[in-house]
Amino acid sequence: MNTVVLVKQVPDSGAERSLRSDDNTVDRASANNVINEMDEYAIEEALRLQEAHGGEVTILTMGPEQAGESIRKALSMGPNGAVHIVDEALRGSCALGTSKVLATALGTLNADLILCGAESTDGRVQVMPHLIAERLGIAALTGARKLDVDGATLTIERQTDEGYEVVTATTPAVVSVWDTINEPRYPSFKGIMAAKKKPVRLMTLADLGLAADEVGAAGATSAVLEHSRRPERAAGVKVTDEGEGGVKLVEYLAAEKFV
Repeated sequence: MNTVVLVKQVPDSGAERSLRSDDNTVDRASANNVINEMDEYAIEEALRLQEAHGGEVTILTMGPEQAGESIRKALSMGPNGAVHIVDEALRGSCALGTSKVLATALGTLNADLILCGAESTDGRVQVMPHLIAERLGIAALTGARKLDVDGATLTIERQTDEGYEVVTATTPAVVSVWDTINEPRYPSFKGIMAAKKKPVRLMTLADLGLAADEVGAAGATSAVLEHSRRPERAAGVKVTDEGEGGVKLVEYLAAEKFV
């Protein structure tokens, strides 16, 4: 079974994040960029399937040159190689444009299974698996907490607020996973050294046969028009109890429309 894992480099959610002032896109140049957390679980699941069923695991990333750092880290976990779509015209791509680029690239990779995280920590829209599956004309099994493979049949337990649903499909298919599906392995020193020699194929829009105005900011169907920093936290209101503390508290709550 040949598996392609979609990996996105995102600003570290635990650090300060900001938007660029010139075009209101995420400022990735000054951010501490890492692999999207959910994608690490997708990589781990792909490696476990490879160990059980054979085949190859390929990382697919769309992003600027610096995303190569995350590609090498992903490869250090064990995948066989990677494809990196890098083109200046991609900056500012919306979800629709991104799905078009990824689906076009996937059409050249002959994957039996496409794995990805259920969401990215920067966008958190959870639509990419559905968009890619629609463009490729294949099934989308989303929000998996468990994945079983039996020949060409895929079965997942889709995580919900009430429990889980059992969903099946046949390959090829797109499967997105939550962090409940496994525990990602730590790259070994041997894996880190081996990752430096693994093949990473660079692709541009021209290689994919896509025009610059189809994607990026030029072809985006949505955009951030303006943004501002969250205001500093204001000091709280202190009520001194001099015998009428309860009354003052109720008056304050009423003024704030809590009661």
